[in-house]
Amino acid sequence: MVRGHLTRRSLGLAAGAVLLAPRRASARDKYRPQIVETGSGPVRLHWDVAQAQASGRSPVLRALGIPYGADTGPRRFLPPVPPARWTDPFEADAYGPASPQRGNEANQSEDCLRLNVWSPANLGRRPVIVYIHGGAYSTGSGSSPLTEGARLAAGGDVVVVTVNHRLGPLGYASLGRLAPGFEDSGNLGQLDLVLALQWVRDNIAGFGGDPGCVTVVGQSGGGAKIATLMAMPAAAGLFHRAVTMSGQQVTASGPLNATRRAEVWVEALGLTPERIEEVRTLPVERLIEAAGATDPILGGSLYFGPVLDGRSLERHPFWPDAPAQSAHIPMMIGNTREETLAFLGGDPANTGLTWETLPGRLTPSQMRIDVAPEEVVAWYRREHPEMTPDQVLIRATTAARSWRAAVIEAEMRAAQGAPAYVYQLDWASRMPNGLTGAFHTSDIPLMLDNVEVAESASHNALAALMAIIMSEALLAFARTGDPNHDLLPRWTPYSLERRETMIMDVAAGMENDPRGDERRFFGRIPYIQPGT
Repeated sequence: MVRGHLTRRSLGLAAGAVLLAPRRASARDKYRPQIVETGSGPVRLHWDVAQAQASGRSPVLRALGIPYGADTGPRRFLPPVPPARWTDPFEADAYGPASPQRGNEANQSEDCLRLNVWSPANLGRRPVIVYIHGGAYSTGSGSSPLTEGARLAAGGDVVVVTVNHRLGPLGYASLGRLAPGFEDSGNLGQLDLVLALQWVRDNIAGFGGDPGCVTVVGQSGGGAKIATLMAMPAAAGLFHRAVTMSGQQVTASGPLNATRRAEVWVEALGLTPERIEEVRTLPVERLIEAAGATDPILGGSLYFGPVLDGRSLERHPFWPDAPAQSAHIPMMIGNTREETLAFLGGDPANTGLTWETLPGRLTPSQMRIDVAPEEVVAWYRREHPEMTPDQVLIRATTAARSWRAAVIEAEMRAAQGAPAYVYQLDWASRMPNGLTGAFHTSDIPLMLDNVEVAESASHNALAALMAIIMSEALLAFARTGDPNHDLLPRWTPYSLERRETMIMDVAAGMENDPRGDERRFFGRIPYIQPGT
């Protein structure tokens, strides 16, 4: 099977090589920029011929930085609106700005409602994959090399879209109970995504995509945004399949907690309640800096995320059950085996632990549930005597805070009779400090077939094989709602009786209820989504 699959890819690359070597005049004609008419005006697309030659794939049409919404600066803390219409072709040849944030994005602006499109051609009706970036609702953008869509579009004959939207306090500060005119401020980031998906519905056919076959994919915070969209009436009908990778949202912030955080943020800005209106005109840098104030519920910096506001979001995303409006949408729900290695593995205080020092590292901020660390340590020593203290730290925090929400969402979908294909990534990558494991974010380049970029944790032949296995599952799912393909054993949806889970590894396999003992141990403790 591997030989046959790789041969198909090889044929595709060979075809790309033929396309790249015609007579010079013919090449100019074939790769001439294309003009696509959108609801806001014409957009000029360019073929990425040079990038395709460098990576050995067929060229694709690329449109970067397309405005799907108006500049949010003049409309700060208001719902998004489409951009003003333009008449000259928009030169879509550079990524647009990311939302202002404390992250490492070099290009930041409140004029951030931008999206990017990669397509094999602007004719036809291909499945559409919309990737929503992670970053805990506060950082990130759709322009990371790890999420670039050219390779997936070229190899999978799909249209790929990535999106920027408002983050942090600009997207999720819940000011509606503090002053009039801010009623929607707690979910603006989500409303931005709704507008982006409406743009896809209305315009993607001009880029060769099928607006009736849209799959949303998100990792970490991106997956949580998708889970929230599944419960938002405004998002109904805008996508047809959903993939969440290490990112779930069981509960949203309640209005009281969200308001208390907004109050702390306003206080950090030096404003009194009577002066809240000034947040519309303060320098944006001050708004982002004030988000570093201490969170009154969790500690650490302020958490901003979706809010149960009774307007855009009228119920929790996956509590007390899965949202009925999305029961017909097939889901893939995934996690990695050592999620928290990405968060904890870089701290020297978390290595070389003993059984005596381990409880001190299993803090509430790491476990995110109310459980005695001594009880956790005793249970792992009894049930998993093969594990070291360092290993227990990662396994326990992963099971308690990262994996738990994925299990709940899969259970809710199964109880609803709605299809959910669950996976756990076991294939290990190497972190910059030399630690290895299936850590948080390590599935991004595998799922999106981007292991060749410098930012990927692995670049070897096995990583390339894993990228084929996982990206083909995504492509099959985007086409049909079923992730099965030739390189996987039969993948069946999750059920409460068997808890079927695909273990993603070089030798992938199905397991029933993997890590079931940990699921049962932590399942005794009530769970509320961290931050809410």
